[in-house]
Amino acid sequence: MGKMTVELSKGPKRRFESIEDIPGIGPATASKLRELGYHTVESLATATVKELTLAGLGEKQAAKIISIARDSISVQFVTADELLKERLNVKKLTTGSQALDELLGGGLDTQTITEFFGAYGSGKSQLCHQLCVNVQLPYERGGLEGAALYIDTEHTFSPERIVQMAKFRGLDPEQVVKRIIYAEAFNSDHQMLLLERCDRIIKENDVKLIVVDSLTAHFRSEYLGREMLAERQQKLNKHLHRLFRLARVFNLVAVVTNQVMSRPDVFFGDSVQAVGGHIVAHTSHTRIYLKKAAKGNVRIARLVSSPYLPEGEAIFKITENGVEDVEEPPRRK
Repeated sequence: MGKMTVELSKGPKRRFESIEDIPGIGPATASKLRELGYHTVESLATATVKELTLAGLGEKQAAKIISIARDSISVQFVTADELLKERLNVKKLTTGSQALDELLGGGLDTQTITEFFGAYGSGKSQLCHQLCVNVQLPYERGGLEGAALYIDTEHTFSPERIVQMAKFRGLDPEQVVKRIIYAEAFNSDHQMLLLERCDRIIKENDVKLIVVDSLTAHFRSEYLGREMLAERQQKLNKHLHRLFRLARVFNLVAVVTNQVMSRPDVFFGDSVQAVGGHIVAHTSHTRIYLKKAAKGNVRIARLVSSPYLPEGEAIFKITENGVEDVEEPPRRK
């Protein structure tokens, strides 16, 4: 038998700097695209034909524009060895706890979505605050030397807490808070809109972390009853896939927090379950369940699912300094 060969693209033919550079996009079309949230070539490359038709484009024209944009940023078929090389571009972001980092294989991956879910007071928002500080650390200290974008749905963001954490990490608090771009989402549609129109902010501010805290709060309160479940899940699916595309295109860490609900049919063991059903479960690449330990500020993190990491647990603590490792008790003589 002859050797099987696969003809692959040799790379991008031309790099476009702005959406107006793409053939077929004039000033009027560019203005409409920006109104819909498409500010960069990367956002067009990851769009669908149906989404671009909302800007008044025909299906053929929309498909052509997407094809050119994808060719520009080298979206193509590759062999597994090339994919292995591309995986070298994946960076790790430290959580601030060595034990938690080890559970996550060295920290939070770029180009993926990491979900933290747990009951009220389990430390989800505290961990998100810590990541907003840590992402600004140099690479040698586990950071990504970038900014953070924080979408707040439950009014839990605290600049004062950021200042505390930044001081402990030896960073200038004034500079740290300047590199956290904050937006409060007032409802689920506003939450989706913020994410759909943030590509230019990401590019201009070198954002390396997106936090949505929490992902499901608005959806849970607005879509009540079984008759609205399908619509809620469809919107959640679209929202999460938008977040995933941003993480891939801009090589950044995406973090969402999630609420939990009780399962009355469970009589033994933990009776809590993450909100969002299969849509959230399948789209989140790494899921971590957080809960309070018996001791005051100690938290238990359980890795529930990951594409390549084994299940396991880690303990850490949340103090006035932020996320830290739990000190080992002294050994008895």
